[in-house]
Amino acid sequence: MSVRPRISFARQVLILQVGVVVVVAVLGYGLVAWMLDGRLRDQYGQRALTVARSVAADPEIRDAVAAGDPGRTVQDRAERVRRRTGALFVVVTDHRGLRLSHPNPARLGERVSTDPSDALAGREVVRVERGTLGLSARGKVPLYGRDGRVLGEVSVGFDARAIDRELGHVLREMSLFVAGAVLLGVAASAAIGRRLKRQTLGLEPYELVELVHEREAVLHGVGEGVVAVDTAGRIAVCNDEAARLLGVTPERGAPAGDLAAEGTLRDVLTGRREAANLFVTAGERVLVVNRREVRRDRRDLGAVVTLRDRTDLETLARELDSVSTLFDALRAQRHEYANRLHTLSGLLQLGHAAEAADYIGALMEDAARRAPAPDTLPDPVSDPYLRAFLSAKSAVAAEKGVRLDIGAASYVPGRVADALDVTTVVGNLVDNAVEAARLGRRRPARVEVELLGDGADLHVTVTDSGEGLPDGLREAVFDDGVSTRDAPAGRSRGLGLGLARRTARARGGDVAFVAAGADGPGGAVAVARIPGVLGAEAVR
Repeated sequence: MSVRPRISFARQVLILQVGVVVVVAVLGYGLVAWMLDGRLRDQYGQRALTVARSVAADPEIRDAVAAGDPGRTVQDRAERVRRRTGALFVVVTDHRGLRLSHPNPARLGERVSTDPSDALAGREVVRVERGTLGLSARGKVPLYGRDGRVLGEVSVGFDARAIDRELGHVLREMSLFVAGAVLLGVAASAAIGRRLKRQTLGLEPYELVELVHEREAVLHGVGEGVVAVDTAGRIAVCNDEAARLLGVTPERGAPAGDLAAEGTLRDVLTGRREAANLFVTAGERVLVVNRREVRRDRRDLGAVVTLRDRTDLETLARELDSVSTLFDALRAQRHEYANRLHTLSGLLQLGHAAEAADYIGALMEDAARRAPAPDTLPDPVSDPYLRAFLSAKSAVAAEKGVRLDIGAASYVPGRVADALDVTTVVGNLVDNAVEAARLGRRRPARVEVELLGDGADLHVTVTDSGEGLPDGLREAVFDDGVSTRDAPAGRSRGLGLGLARRTARARGGDVAFVAAGADGPGGAVAVARIPGVLGAEAVR
């Protein structure tokens, strides 16, 4: 039994956040004050050093020091520099450290109050020291003569109280900012606490844990695969059904792309592609995939991908495809025969019997030239289902202006034992070839189908007169969604060839595109091997 804590979780968070805000603000204030003090002292020191260098480079001061400064030239020029730069002092000494300039003329000739040995030794110095005029940030540089000897030093200082005044001004402004930040942090912490309690519906952590357990029980009990992906593309949830359909058992936090190989499914999982009832493949399974972005209060929480197994419905879809193909063939033939009968009826009604007879003869000659009907297919193709199927495809192709021929080398002596797989592979290859020939520039548009029975295996070669496939697309066209043509509005392309290959490979065969031969129509050449689809009469 869960025990309710004496202090609510929201209040604990509030106290912790307020404490963190106060500690961070105080530490930040102290750190900034320390860094700012050091930086100001360094800036004032570098400023003093720059002024000292400019004084030491003055040739009149250098010559006056070398001559012992008989006319107090050094004092006059140094004072002008001091007043112009706002320095506390500009002191020039000789090589013994005796002052040749000073803001207080009474100090002239006295030894400087701070150690001049570093500057007299040829080294520049930046220090904060206390002298006769108080604490100052000062820079000391050697004063060289024309012959390169050190004649003395130049010391320039800026009042340290100016540093303190500037630092105090900045810190006063910063204090107001820190105080405001602390108050804002406290107010924000209180608001966060209220929001946290509102978002969790007033539930405590132990109650949230119980809800998570219940969610897991429900999530892993549904019949659909569910994969939740966070905003970083990592797996947040993957239920048992999703793991079964995908054939993997991912760890929480793993990249979503690890659930599938390269292809459409991986693009959906990684967010590179949207999915609404999209058909994809995972191994030998055909899945219906949906991806929904999850947002709450305009906040992106990631996405949920659902997976439904469509493999069991594939048989029904293949049967429907066969019926649809035969229906298209009958519709095309009905339209064609109706036109011919109208023409023949018109000739007879007008009394043109001779012309009607000639027209009937022309129709018979045209029938002989057209793609073979079921009764006129080459004898080596003896299976009635295969003959009817190819005849239907011939009629559909003729309606599109494409001639479908059966290769002279075709030889299938027996019956087809698995008509659905044959329909799937051969039908998709023929449909793809007819469309390629229809859209190609070569005329007449042609498709040639060559069938060869080898024991229980059926070998199929489909050649079209289209534009062919580039080498880079010979494998890519078998991926879901990849097509050389634009999809019509509301429809998808790029599934038929992939379905044909998967069907063949499920039986241990394959489907591929090869280079066109010199004696073919000149377009793409698809070859397929479908093992185990011919019955006993084919292998006797």
